Formats: sequence, structure tokens, C-alpha cells
Amino acid sequence: MVALRRLGAMVLTLVISSFVIFAGMYAAPGDPVSFLIGNPENMTPERIAAVRAEYHLDDPFITQYLTWAKDLLHGDFGTSMVYQQSVTTLLGSRLPVTLSLVVYASVLFIVIGVLLGIWSALRRGTAVDALITGVTTFATSIPNFVVAVVLISVFAVKLRWFAVSGPGEGFFGRIHHLTLPAIALSLGAVAVVSRVTRQTMVEQQSLDHVEAARSYGLAQRKTVVRHVLRNSLGPIVTMCGLIVAGMLAGTVVVEGVFGLNGIGSLLVEAINTHDFPVVQAILLYMVIAYMAVTVIVDLIYPLLDARVLARSAA
Repeated sequence: MVALRRLGAMVLTLVISSFVIFAGMYAAPGDPVSFLIGNPENMTPERIAAVRAEYHLDDPFITQYLTWAKDLLHGDFGTSMVYQQSVTTLLGSRLPVTLSLVVYASVLFIVIGVLLGIWSALRRGTAVDALITGVTTFATSIPNFVVAVVLISVFAVKLRWFAVSGPGEGFFGRIHHLTLPAIALSLGAVAVVSRVTRQTMVEQQSLDHVEAARSYGLAQRKTVVRHVLRNSLGPIVTMCGLIVAGMLAGTVVVEGVFGLNGIGSLLVEAINTHDFPVVQAILLYMVIAYMAVTVIVDLIYPLLDARVLARSAA
């Protein structure tokens, strides 16, 4: 029953999101016909009428939406007005770059953020704790584009350790080219995850079962791993999932600075050229990606916390 309710909520969210996205593009300023025809010399009444008929622009709003939604159910996102090719094909050529960047950045912020949080929690009240807290607090205040510009000027231009732009070829080439973009994208997330990990572990350390484990002579390392870190994973995983979901929709700035041909840069391109089918498809992709990540987190959370699993079973 819970699964059916969750599935129904997802479908309803997707339907509402698709309607809002389509309505937003419908209400956007500018006539799509002028962008479809392009050359003003071709703006004859016959040509305008033909284009409007081809793209159903004279149909009522609700009819246009239902036609678009019907095509979506068949996997047809339409045709790009600028590139004159299938939007599905266009997204498929750009998606690997964005996913590679998000995966790389996710590995960085999860590993580094959790390790810093653990170290800070275990050294609470010391100079190490103060240093980590101060650095992470400062990191959250720096915008992505500032980090990106600094990384490029230092490590790409002056030191020449990394490429200035482009995704690279092959696995190792892509890792090399995406290192700076991944750092720029993940820096703020490292700070957030570090602070969440620290706070959660500090709270767990003061609980009775942890004190009991220590009184029984359980080694510090085992106490931390079995009783503190394990019970802290729920909030940490939830926060990491939300950040990853946000990254899937938030690579625009980093891709633009580093010249990466991903989904984010394509969205900016499509907005500037009024390529409405591409904008609609990308926004819908962002909604679906966010929903998918949150569902995965919801499925993982009970496995990390037996109490949640018991409540779900009841």
C-alpha cells in the first residue's frame, strides 16, 4: 500500500511538473515561428502558415500540451528547432558528460566530506575540529564560478597540470579533464556533508548505548564504527542523496566555465536561442533525475536504520 501511494505521488508530481514546464514555455515571450523559420526573407505568409500547421501552433493550449504529453509517453521529445535533430539524440550525446561530472563530484564530496566530518567529531573541541569547522564554513560561502575561475587560473593556466576546457577522451583522459570541474562542483557539498557528519556523530556519541559499549571495554575503533558511525549513516545518506539530486540539475555554471558540452550548457544554449523543445526536455529530465535519486535514498534509508524498517513493516 505504501509503495502504491509513493508511485501515485511520483506520477502526479511528474504530470504536474510536465504541465508547468509546458505552460512556462508556452507563455515565454517571442513567437516560435520566427525562430523556426530563421531567415527574415523566408517569412512569407505561406511559410508562416505551413510552420504553424506543422508544429500545431494554432491549436488551443490544452491540445498542444496533450499532444506533447502523448509524444513523451512514446519516448518522443520532439525535434530541436536549432539543431534540427531529435531532442532524444541531442540529449543522449550531452548526457554522458554531465553524468560523468556528477559522479566524479559525488565521489569527491562523499569521501572527503564524511572523512572530515568523522575526524572533526572524534577531535571535538580541539584545534583540528576548529580548523575543519572554520575551513568548511568558509567553503560554503564561495560560489562555484569563483572556485572554478581560481582553479583554472592556478592549476590550468599557471601550473598547466590540467586542461582548461573539454571533457577529454577515454576513461583516464576524462578523469584528468573533469578533475577541476568536479572539485569546483563539489567544494560546497564537501563542507555541508562534513558538518552533517560531525553533528550527527557528536549526537550519537552522547547516547546511552555508546556509553555502555565503552564501559564494557569495546575498543574505540569498534565503538565508532559499530555504534556511532553506523547509526549516523541515515542522515548522512539522505543529505548526500539530496546534494547529488541537486547536482544533476545544477551543473550549468561549472559546465559553462570549463567549456563542457553537457546538459547544463545545452540548457543555456537552448534558452538563448528559444529552442523550446530542448528546454522542455531538459527541465523534465531534471525533475525525473531528482525524483529518481530521492526514491533511491528512500529505499536505502530503511536498510541503514532498522527502526525505520520495523515501522514500515508495521
